[in-house]
Amino acid sequence: MSVVEQILEADRATLVERWQSLFDREPPAHVQVNLIRRVLSWHAQDQMLDNDWCGPKGAARLQRALRPGGARPTSAPVLAPGTRLLREWQGVTHEVLVLPQGFVHQDKTYKSLSAVAKAITGTHWSGPVFFGVRR
Repeated sequence: MSVVEQILEADRATLVERWQSLFDREPPAHVQVNLIRRVLSWHAQDQMLDNDWCGPKGAARLQRALRPGGARPTSAPVLAPGTRLLREWQGVTHEVLVLPQGFVHQDKTYKSLSAVAKAITGTHWSGPVFFGVRR
């Protein structure tokens, strides 16, 4: 009988015991047996495949593996130096110049578009969202 089959046939007490040995704690108080079985079965299959998706860096490894070509996502859109961004805010048109290492707005240099958006609005904004820049 496989480990997964054992998990599927085990009673709650056995499942809780197995959970404690894997995670060094009891399962959440009101979790249903079906969910405990699913988590334990997934973990058993993961161990059989020796993927180590459960480890401390497992989630990041899994996300990279699921991306086409394993590429890392870009954190912000890439804007060519010299690009000018325009945004009207409360009746005033604001112009931002993209530099190789930052952004210029009203003769002041900022490290990020979000910093420019905050200077304009006074509150935190995602710079790319505020300026309508897409990836």
